[in-house]
Amino acid sequence: MPLITLTSDIGSPDYLVGAVKAQLLQLNPDFSIVDISHNIPPFNYPQAAYVCRSAIRNFPPYSYHLILVNLFEKKPEQLILAFHQEQYLLCADNGLLTMILEESPEMVIGIPLDKAAIKNTVYLTSVMGTVVNKLANGEPIQRIGVPDVTIMEKRHLRPTLDNNVIEGQIIFIDSFENVIVNITRQQFEEQRQGRKFRISFTRGEIIDRISETYADVTEGEKLALFNSADYLEIAINKGNAAGLFGLKGFSEKIREGQLAYHTVKVYFE
Repeated sequence: MPLITLTSDIGSPDYLVGAVKAQLLQLNPDFSIVDISHNIPPFNYPQAAYVCRSAIRNFPPYSYHLILVNLFEKKPEQLILAFHQEQYLLCADNGLLTMILEESPEMVIGIPLDKAAIKNTVYLTSVMGTVVNKLANGEPIQRIGVPDVTIMEKRHLRPTLDNNVIEGQIIFIDSFENVIVNITRQQFEEQRQGRKFRISFTRGEIIDRISETYADVTEGEKLALFNSADYLEIAINKGNAAGLFGLKGFSEKIREGQLAYHTVKVYFE
């Protein structure tokens, strides 16, 4: 029974989420489908990469991850099938793949599209589902499409590292308005080297210790912890950190100067 995950920017109220699942189940009623998220903000590659990367690492080997995000940045001529760290990923050739993996995939296959087909979301999903069926039935990955094709690459959003400072960007704000920063526990500890630290963000707010849970501080107090994906998170116990501190996350639109966003700095002493 192939295990398929779905991530998209379709939005939960849209009929397309149901249509996409129906298309997959028509191809194979035995598909087991797991939703990761259908509420990725349009064109927000850093957030899409964070959500996919953090979820995918938890799935069993040889799961299939269908990523329906920004499918039409350009007129689609091929889809991308990647195999990396025992996971299959299928997505558009739009640069998101290398942002999710934070490196080049171990194996990448180009999936040609029918030139005569109407290339909408349901059609692209059907192509992905057909690929999953072939792989699940034992067809070699090299025969699925065109091996080692050239793909669009985008760099994942990295924090700025210095001996005494890390400057990170806000990549996700969850439904509780907790703020996730693109600084991992590993990066933090490697730069810290046992030193004291100050986490600084808007309005001169400072946090100087890492909590294990929200309950480590009193209700209404700010805190920092590393979340389940091991990324730095700024929160308020039973409060809304993003709203209270006026924090905004990074997106592609922000890079173009259309919106303001905030950074989070960690100073080591």
